Amino acid sequence: MKEMSDQTRAAIFFVIAVAVFLVWSHFFMPATPPPSQSAQKNSTAQTAQTTSPSTGQAKSVAPVPTAPVPTPALAAKAENVVAVQSSLYHVELSNRGGVVRSWKLKKYLNDQKPPQPLDLVNQDVSKQIGWPLSLYLNDSTLEDEANSALYKITPSSNALQAPAQITMEWSNGHLSVTKKLDFEDSYDARLDVSVLLDGKPIPFAVAWRGEFGDKDVYQSTLLNVFYSQNGKMKPLSYKDLGLPANRIQPFERGGPMEYAGIQDQFFAVAFIPQNDGLALWDWTQWNNYTADNQQKADPEPQMAAGPMTPGLFKATLFVGPKDLQVLAAQTPSLEGLIQFGWTGVIAKPLLFCLVWMHHYIPNYGWVIVVFTLLLNMALFPVKMYSFKSARKMQIVAPEIKAIQDRYKKYSMRDPRKQKMNEEVMAVYSREKINPASGCLPMLPQIVILWAFYRVLEYSIVLRHEPWIWWIHDLSARDPYYIIPAAMAITSYTMQKMTPMPTTTDPAQRRMMMLMPLAFVLFLFRYAAGLNLYYFLSNLVGTGQQWYLNRTQPLPTRSKFKKNQKQ
Repeated sequence: MKEMSDQTRAAIFFVIAVAVFLVWSHFFMPATPPPSQSAQKNSTAQTAQTTSPSTGQAKSVAPVPTAPVPTPALAAKAENVVAVQSSLYHVELSNRGGVVRSWKLKKYLNDQKPPQPLDLVNQDVSKQIGWPLSLYLNDSTLEDEANSALYKITPSSNALQAPAQITMEWSNGHLSVTKKLDFEDSYDARLDVSVLLDGKPIPFAVAWRGEFGDKDVYQSTLLNVFYSQNGKMKPLSYKDLGLPANRIQPFERGGPMEYAGIQDQFFAVAFIPQNDGLALWDWTQWNNYTADNQQKADPEPQMAAGPMTPGLFKATLFVGPKDLQVLAAQTPSLEGLIQFGWTGVIAKPLLFCLVWMHHYIPNYGWVIVVFTLLLNMALFPVKMYSFKSARKMQIVAPEIKAIQDRYKKYSMRDPRKQKMNEEVMAVYSREKINPASGCLPMLPQIVILWAFYRVLEYSIVLRHEPWIWWIHDLSARDPYYIIPAAMAITSYTMQKMTPMPTTTDPAQRRMMMLMPLAFVLFLFRYAAGLNLYYFLSNLVGTGQQWYLNRTQPLPTRSKFKKNQKQ
């Protein structure tokens, strides 16, 4: 018999060993004890999350119950108010909800007697609705608890001088809130807020409740929420929401946004995110009542801004005036809050000129007077050209009227009406008359008037600036309507002195006389500075019109032809 090789012996040994192991493990190996409960929880916690292949972020694959992370309770024992001072503001923070109770601007006064630093927080409304820097949460029960709890404030001093850092913390062992504010000697502060539920971040937003701005001149049309997205600032009034009047839930606008906030005519609050942008919640508190229990006609705009995802909200909080230089110094720039609109290309240089002239003329009322005189003198050559053209129109008016009379029996759709237009234009061409020349001096006046209206309506430089006697605020209306009345008289006088073709229909002449008066009545309710500008423009224009009528009398037809031949 042939002897087996070493390889054959090794193969036989391996087969026998595997067979013995399988028989032993099946019939003789003891059963493995079940894993302990703690080991099962650890294994489940490790496999409860996986990584999303598209985003690389952890995502939940199955709801796994986990024990709440214990958080030590933290709260103050008594209510306390901390004041922060700087050369620009006086801010009061309450540990009852960790909110702002007062934000006064020292360089801007209210309309009370005697005047006091303007408080941008409306105390009466905030007591009913809520305070600035309160929280907005999806769970109303948690929200009410967080906004009424007593926060522990660090440092413990009740009076601080900027620069200063304040930390407000509170926890009930379940919900934990931390708010940090870094104050500098400027109109912006650094804001850091985090909200944890059982140790995990949850969605939240920081709200500005209880109205905003100068309550003495409050107008619902000028108080609105705003946001900037893709470089464009958009103001929102409560009418923009288009939702039922009984709505109490906020309306969310998706981010990311460069900034968001609330503003009135001259002041603004803006949340400027320092991390990944912010989302905006804006809503309106309806069915509010005044102190005498009368229902308000308009709702109270409110807003809240928060991080795009649950976590730490890091933002710059701007609270201050809508001053062009102050807004331009922010990053990103907040210049869009001054809503010059399409007139911005003129309004900004106009504002710069007024501020520059104010360095030499200490009263803004007299600045407007000097500016109006200079502007009207600069436009006088254009007005003279228009006046001469109007004189020519007066001379050819009978000929134009005769042409129109020949074709008046035809309807406007009749092709022969085109022939009438051709004959009229031939007369204008022969006499070298531009029919639109009479409107030329009005165009720059109208554009500048509208730009000046924007400057007075939205720029803070004229706020509480007096002129003479009864005019104590050029940005407010004339309390006795003296300037608007003078403006109406000068408008009528100047219109009556303006050349008008003698053949003009009497009804049309009356309409032309009344149009300036209708425009003046429209301006009655606007700022005294705007009315002052328009009154002075009319006064100077009346003098210029008198000069032109005296030095440029209506020529005869023969003289006109002789001048044309030359």
